[in-house]
Amino acid sequence: MTVPEKPNGAPTPTGIRVIIVGAGFGGLTAAIECHRQGHTPIIYESFPELKTLGDIISFGPNGGRIFHRWNNGAITKRMRELSIDLSSYGFNIHKYDTGEIVINQQAPDKDESAPVFNGHRGELHEVVFRYCKEELGVPIHLGKRVRNYFEDGERGVAGIKLDDGETVEGDVVVGSDGVRSKARELVLGYFDKPKSSGYAVFRAWFSNKDMIADPETAHFCNNGDTFNGWIGPDVHFLFSTIKNGSDCCWVLTHRDEADIDESWSFPGRLEDVYKVLEGWDPMCKRIVSKTPEEVLVDWKLVYRDPLPTWVSKEGRICLLGDAAHPFLPTSAQGATQALEDGVTLAITLRKAGKNNVAAALKAYQDIRYDRVRKVQKTGETTRDMWHKTDWEKVKKNPESIQLPREDWIFGFDAERHVEEVGDGVLSKFM
Repeated sequence: MTVPEKPNGAPTPTGIRVIIVGAGFGGLTAAIECHRQGHTPIIYESFPELKTLGDIISFGPNGGRIFHRWNNGAITKRMRELSIDLSSYGFNIHKYDTGEIVINQQAPDKDESAPVFNGHRGELHEVVFRYCKEELGVPIHLGKRVRNYFEDGERGVAGIKLDDGETVEGDVVVGSDGVRSKARELVLGYFDKPKSSGYAVFRAWFSNKDMIADPETAHFCNNGDTFNGWIGPDVHFLFSTIKNGSDCCWVLTHRDEADIDESWSFPGRLEDVYKVLEGWDPMCKRIVSKTPEEVLVDWKLVYRDPLPTWVSKEGRICLLGDAAHPFLPTSAQGATQALEDGVTLAITLRKAGKNNVAAALKAYQDIRYDRVRKVQKTGETTRDMWHKTDWEKVKKNPESIQLPREDWIFGFDAERHVEEVGDGVLSKFM
């Protein structure tokens, strides 16, 4: 099925005004997909200006499939230039203490219609942001902090109140405001307290300058992009070089029982990283030693139990992305699942129409909920597979330690799926 179009190729306007809070990947995708379906999206973001923040982010082929449909593949071409290319190198998996390569996991064959992206979060975000704002003309209001959310079923509106006193109304409000979402409390009717995951991540992104100056580490940068992982007891260390070896990044996942209110980043200390890596392959410490301490981040990971609902009582406000379902980084699917959310929501709104917004939001949740929960669990299973490795079993079957690439996740086409099942699901709520 395809979107009904006017003779000039533009989607038929639905008259649905969609207010999106948050201009991260989830919010931008929701806006772009709403535009594709004929709705009128508008974004409000608290950050005062666009900045290329963060470090590495991953999008699986189920996300690349979504990007590829934008502007006839032009967006994926821009993203490809900023992303790692492991077609010849693959992924070397090392034993933590000896440093031996247990297995080289080959990169999957390239599929231009469903590309994989691993690159700098800020750089890839800028590509999507500029496409949304400058090429599609979606209004994005920066420096606008939301004070609270509201909905009025009798008038058929939902809206937000901003710190500057402005009130904005529309047909739908999408809370894509991240793990510390204000929308979540309104949707649930109570404060949902996060729990410690028992883990934290040290992470860093830096230039290859000092890596190249050291003969022991120069090979990681001199021969194109690389990806290496060291797997140890309750710890794993992943190191990549990107953009033809010009940029370096690493993440170190380890035990940490910090009791904090929410996933949060703090300045990291190299001496703390070295403590975690005691007894490990000396190459790990050598790589870390090239890291400028000012770029080191200590990211405490918390998790939330699955929310009972992503949709408000009167059906005009919904949650999307991290606001609805935070992911552990070992899933490598958090951002991609937010993209799938945006596609699904935009299509259920188009199928339901302006007079049936509440049904559209309930159908969106119904279509997405079980899949998201199953994908969330992979973050735990992948982490535990590595952190509790039985090395005797790995000797017999080295493939057992490979990074999972499951067809039910990667082969999924969110747009095709909602087009196929959307009408049937909507009929339950109309």
